[in-house]
Amino acid sequence: MSNGWVLPDEVLRDAPAYTPRPGELADLELLLTGAYAPLTGFMTRADLVSVSRRGRLADGAPWPVPVTLQVPEGLARGLDPNDPTRRTLVLADGEGAPVAALDVYDVWQAREGVAGVGGPVRRLGDGGHGPFQRLRRSPAEIRAMLPPGRVLGVVADRPLHRPQLAQIAYASRTLGAHLLVMIPVGEGPVNGLPSEALVRAVFAARDRMPPATLVAVPLSRRTDEVSDVLLQARVSAAYGVTHLLSSGDDLTYAGLRVLVPRELAYDNRDGQWRWRDDIPPRNRRLALSQAEIDDTLDRGFPLPEWHTPPAVAKELVRARPPRRHRGLVVLLTGFSGSGKSTIARGLADLLRESGDRTVTLLDGDVVRRELSAGLTFSKADRDLNVRRIGWVAAEIARHRGVGICCPIAPYAAARATAREMAHAAGAGFVLVHVATPIEVCEQRDRKGLYARARAGLLTGMTGIDDPYEVPRDADVVVDTTHISVEEAVDAVMHHLTETGWVEPRLQST
Repeated sequence: MSNGWVLPDEVLRDAPAYTPRPGELADLELLLTGAYAPLTGFMTRADLVSVSRRGRLADGAPWPVPVTLQVPEGLARGLDPNDPTRRTLVLADGEGAPVAALDVYDVWQAREGVAGVGGPVRRLGDGGHGPFQRLRRSPAEIRAMLPPGRVLGVVADRPLHRPQLAQIAYASRTLGAHLLVMIPVGEGPVNGLPSEALVRAVFAARDRMPPATLVAVPLSRRTDEVSDVLLQARVSAAYGVTHLLSSGDDLTYAGLRVLVPRELAYDNRDGQWRWRDDIPPRNRRLALSQAEIDDTLDRGFPLPEWHTPPAVAKELVRARPPRRHRGLVVLLTGFSGSGKSTIARGLADLLRESGDRTVTLLDGDVVRRELSAGLTFSKADRDLNVRRIGWVAAEIARHRGVGICCPIAPYAAARATAREMAHAAGAGFVLVHVATPIEVCEQRDRKGLYARARAGLLTGMTGIDDPYEVPRDADVVVDTTHISVEEAVDAVMHHLTETGWVEPRLQST
């Protein structure tokens, strides 16, 4: 592929625009900086077939994994690789700012409603925005900064605690290598941390590293660990790395040696980290798992200094405060008339009594009137309604408030999207299934909706002529058939208290 084409202004001005998904945006940035050389654009079908069969591009160059761009089928129909005036696609970032132009060489059906497009890319604009742009140096810039000799690469996709720092120091000392730390950054969280928080946490450990160069790299994860390691090796080699310290398989790829570190343990006798098997079991402490680290932070306990340097722990507490101080989204789902709104109002009242956080109630009917006016009750519009609610609630939670939502939310995929948006905002998410049976809801029928649906005067009524996908991942399940609203609210509050999202309530006397 060649990306040396020149676009007339009128072609660029009239070209359609599209915002790729976060992983595709990360690939785009690596293409533009040359980190994916010799690849200069998204793969065509011929490249994909060749990579899957031979591990090589169509021109014979070695390449490990697919690098693809998928767009809506309707958008792809307007692109024509054979027409110079209709083969340009402008690629934009998450805020809609143009990032690159794609010269479409190939268009094909990827799956129903989705098309693949391939071709070279070239940068538009000034190279992007966001935190720590000064650290996003190109491979050529980094190679020019590195000293001659061996370079040990580390992909710091998690904060560096003492065991990882000891492994890095040992490998660097053994190889006599300069250290290059590559910190993955992107549109979303990296292993549960916002990318800017990960950068701060890695920098907090810099005084405990050997001499090092640090760079932010827009690496995204693939679907399997082998693909991740192969792509990391390829990108690392582009940045000048000769040896890569990885948790994947021990291998050699693209002329780069991938090393797998041995497991370390803390020696209680002298406070040193050594190979696990060199310490008697009674004298060693094993490194904390990620689940143990997360649980310690969630509960508001300090990370032990024997495991985590204080400066790193401080950054992790800033990024992941105790649950009781973190933003939270509570989404109540169930049939119309199940009691969702009443429970949500009672829950909001109790949370406001504590005064710990701001509380915003996003009631289904109010949202339909103020946020989603004009939407129908089709599946697509229902999903869009829940997505809008989830986005607003996630933004509330991003600023450490509580967003309480009570739409019907009949479809599992839309509820999962709401959960993902909350987690991407660094907040918690609690799904409450108000499992009152349809028969009970129909007997109540305060709004007369079920009667109208039964009479054929209303279509798209959940539970009558539109399905409700029962949640399989609900955190709390309540049924208001035989319990009061107060008891249902108490059940939700009990879960929030037991899981650390709210402080125990003051009891009245």
